[in-house]
Amino acid sequence: MLPLLLVAVAAAGYLALASMRRRDGRGWRTWRTVGFVVGCAALALGLTPQVLPYPSGDFREHMLQHLLIGMIAPLGLVLAAPMTLVLRSIPAEAGRRVGRLLRSRPLHVLVHPVTALVLTIGGMAVLYLTPLYVAVTASPAVHHVVHLHFLAAGCLFTWAIAGPDPAPRRPSVPARLVVLGVAIAFHAVLSQLMYAGLVVDVPVPDDQRRGGAELMYYGGDLAELLLAFALVTTWRRRRSVPARSPRSAALGDVGR
Repeated sequence: MLPLLLVAVAAAGYLALASMRRRDGRGWRTWRTVGFVVGCAALALGLTPQVLPYPSGDFREHMLQHLLIGMIAPLGLVLAAPMTLVLRSIPAEAGRRVGRLLRSRPLHVLVHPVTALVLTIGGMAVLYLTPLYVAVTASPAVHHVVHLHFLAAGCLFTWAIAGPDPAPRRPSVPARLVVLGVAIAFHAVLSQLMYAGLVVDVPVPDDQRRGGAELMYYGGDLAELLLAFALVTTWRRRRSVPARSPRSAALGDVGR
C-alpha cells in the first residue's frame, strides 16, 4: 500500500508543478506530463501483481514485474525531465544549490553510464545467477529491496544514457551508444541462457522459466530500442540547434 501511495504522490506533485508552469505562461510540454503519468502507471502496475495475467508466484509474473518496474517505468519517469521541472519551479537560490550538487564529483561518478551499466546488469546477474531469486520468493522484505534496486538502477541507467535532465560532464553520444549496446548484448545472452536452463539459478517449472525468458528477451528489446531512439533523437536535435547560453544548456532543451 505504501509504495502505491508514494507513486500517487509523485504523480500528483509532477502534475501540480506542470500545471503551475502552464498557468504562469512559461509552459511545459504535454507529452512529458503524459510520459510521467504513464511511467507512474507502469510502476503501479508492476507493484500490483494481483492484476497481472499470471498466477501468484508464477515466474512469468515476476519477470513482467521486473520489466515494468526496472525498464518500462523508468523510460516514462526519466524522459519526462522531472529534475528540470523542479529546477524551473523552485527559488533561484535553491536551484543553485541543486546545481552545485549535480556538479559534484561523487554524483558525477554515480551517474556515469558505466556505473549505471554495472548496477543494472550486475543486479540481474546477482538475481538470476545466484540463490538470490530463491531468497526473493521466500521473503517479502527482500522482494521489496530488489524492486527498489531495479527501479533505482533503471532510472539511473535511463538518465545516464538519454535523460534530458542536467548531467554535467556526460560522455559523448557514441560512447553512450556503446554502453547501451553492451547492456543489450548482456540482456540477450542472459535471456537465452535462462531459456535453455543453463547457468541460471531459477528453480521453477520449465514452462515458466522459458516464458519468463521470452518476456525478458522481447520486452527488454522493446524498452532498449525506445531508449536508443530517445538518445539518437536528442542527439540530432542538439546538433541542429544554435549554441545557447551556459544556463540554458545546463537546464537542457526541455520544457517549453
